[in-house]
Amino acid sequence: MRCVFRFLDEGGTATYEERITVWQTDDVDRAITWAEREALEYATPPGTWEAERPEYLGLAQAFQLIDPARHGGEIFSLVRDSDLEPTAYLNHFFDTGRERQQRSSDS
Repeated sequence: MRCVFRFLDEGGTATYEERITVWQTDDVDRAITWAEREALEYATPPGTWEAERPEYLGLAQAFQLIDPARHGGEIFSLVRDSDLEPTAYLNHFFDTGRERQQRSSDS
């Protein structure tokens, strides 16, 4: 499951987080229910001030595994149509320069 959250800092700057979690069931609707319940728990961690909590944005995307999870196996896929050229597509959706990510030493 892929769920999206928003964090706001004291100045009102938004940081978005996409989390992918795994739920073992043969019922996709049940997995969505479990993931959304967990997303709400993640958004209200005990012992945090309300201003420090992420906001669950209500987006839960499911991907049903065909094979059991294994080394190198696919655990999530999202297919999107776009008229953008490859570099523009990557820059628009994945590489805006504002991501907090670890890059491969090969890149």
